[in-house]
Amino acid sequence: MSTVTWTENGTTHTARWHSENGTPPPGRIVVVDDRLTAAAALRFARAGTGMLWRGDFPHARQLVRAMDRRLPRPSGSFAKVRSARAERATLLGKVLVVVDGDHSLQLRRAPDIQAACEHAFGGLPGTLLSLRELLGALSAYQWHQKGIAIKALGARLYPAYSVFAPTRSEYLDLVAQEPLPGNGSPVVFDIGTGTGVLAAILARRGAAEVLATDLNPRAVRCARDNLRRLGLSDRVRVLETDLWPAEQRADLVVCNPPWLPGNPASALELGIYDASSAMLNRFLDGLPGHLTPHGEGWLILSDLAEHLGLRTRADLLARIAAAGLEVAGRRETTPRHRRATDSADPLHAQRSRERTALWRLTMSRA
Repeated sequence: MSTVTWTENGTTHTARWHSENGTPPPGRIVVVDDRLTAAAALRFARAGTGMLWRGDFPHARQLVRAMDRRLPRPSGSFAKVRSARAERATLLGKVLVVVDGDHSLQLRRAPDIQAACEHAFGGLPGTLLSLRELLGALSAYQWHQKGIAIKALGARLYPAYSVFAPTRSEYLDLVAQEPLPGNGSPVVFDIGTGTGVLAAILARRGAAEVLATDLNPRAVRCARDNLRRLGLSDRVRVLETDLWPAEQRADLVVCNPPWLPGNPASALELGIYDASSAMLNRFLDGLPGHLTPHGEGWLILSDLAEHLGLRTRADLLARIAAAGLEVAGRRETTPRHRRATDSADPLHAQRSRERTALWRLTMSRA
C-alpha cells in the first residue's frame, strides 16, 4: 500500500493511501478549508494537486458539487461520454480526507463513518482517500442497511459495497416468469450471483438445488447473508469460484453478465463493464459442458451494447452458434429505470431503444 506525505502547520504528516480503483496518490497535496472556491479547487485538480480538506464536512460535499456544476456536460459518442466521465471523476476525486486511527474524521459536523468503512473496506484507520470514495461508501452502507424491495421475492435484499445492486426489476421479472425447464424442479447454477437475487428467486420457484457462484469475496459474503435472511441457506449454496462449480451439470444455468464491453474503471463498474465481453464469452463456451442433455441456459442481457455500436446482434448469434448452442426462445422487456426516460442523459437516444432479454439456450442438435 502506498504512503502519502504532506506538510501541515510546519509538521510533516504521513498516511496510507487508499483507492478502490487503483488511482495513484497525488504528487502534491495542499491543505484547504471552507475558504476554497470551486474555481480554485478545479485549478488545483487540473494541475494534479490533491486538496486535503480541513473545513466543515457538509461544505466539502458542497464544494465537490460546485466543481461538478462547473464542468461541461459530456456529449458525443459513447467513448467520448465515458472518457469525459472518467476525467470528471479524476478531477472531483482530488478533494481528500484523512480517516484517523480511531476511524473518525477530524472535521466539523462530520458523520460517524466507522461502520460504513468497516463494511466497505474492512476499516481504514490512518488512511488518506478521496472524499467522493468515502461518500460512495457511506451511500452504499445506507443501501445495505435499508435494503432494496424485490417484488419478485416479496422481500428486501441487502446489497454490499461494490456488489452490483439489483435495482432494475425488469430482468428479475423475466427470470421470475419464464417457465422452468424439465419437471419444474431443476438443479440450477447461478453464475456470477452478486447479491444472490436470481438464486433466491429460482429457489423460491421450486428449484431442487441451487449452486450460486461468484469470484468476488464481497459478493459471496453478501449473497450468503441475503440467503440466510430469506431462510434459503439450506437450498442454495454459494461458492467463491470463477464461473463454474467444479465438473457438475445442471438442468438450468442462469447468467446475468456485465452488459457492456469495456474496461471497468473501478470495482463499482465490474457489474456493468466487461473487457472484450470475456465473461459472456466464457459463459457461452462453458455452457454445453455444464448442461444436462435437455437442460437450458438462460442468458440475461441488455441490447444497449448494440445501440452503442459496441456489439452487433450478428456477433452475439455467431458466438452462441460457435459455442455449440442454439436459441430455443427469447423474451424481452422494456427497461423501467430512470435513465430510460431521462432526456438530459447524453446517451438518451440509445437508452430509449434499449431492451432487456432472456435468451433460452440449448445444446445444438445439429
